[in-house]
Amino acid sequence: MAINSGGCLCGALRFEVTEAPLWVTACFCRFCQRATGSSGMVEPIFIIQAYRITQGRPARYVHVSAGSGREVYMHFCPTCATKTHLTFERWPDRLGVYAGAFDDPGWFDFTPENSKFIFLDEAPRGAMVPAGFTCFHQHAATLDGTPMTPFVPEGHWLAQRRI
Repeated sequence: MAINSGGCLCGALRFEVTEAPLWVTACFCRFCQRATGSSGMVEPIFIIQAYRITQGRPARYVHVSAGSGREVYMHFCPTCATKTHLTFERWPDRLGVYAGAFDDPGWFDFTPENSKFIFLDEAPRGAMVPAGFTCFHQHAATLDGTPMTPFVPEGHWLAQRRI
């Protein structure tokens, strides 16, 4: 596998991953909406050993998840404030990368076989999910790790809800 690199807007913070993601999560929760300033976030998930900072030192913001009560660590450039990745108290062996922080944000597969959409109940009106992807109304698992029941839209799913 080729190394895939990314970084912040100003170039002071650079990173690379050495493996393909374990899976890709597309999330419409309010945390992801606020963190990205958009309708949600595309977040490839990696084992933590596959990620390394190659230049700079990220700052970190600690956020307590409203859903789990556990800490989420947002890592960002202290100069330009670009968020690059997330680490989690709940999953210390995993790391999520803000897909847009990659130099080529489309390098990884984003398919129904390796991806899921979560928190569709919080999606803003107009948010879309392509047909065939596994979806969850909220999170994909309970706090104890029990899987939630997914659904798979037959056609494209379009959020009609106003938040």
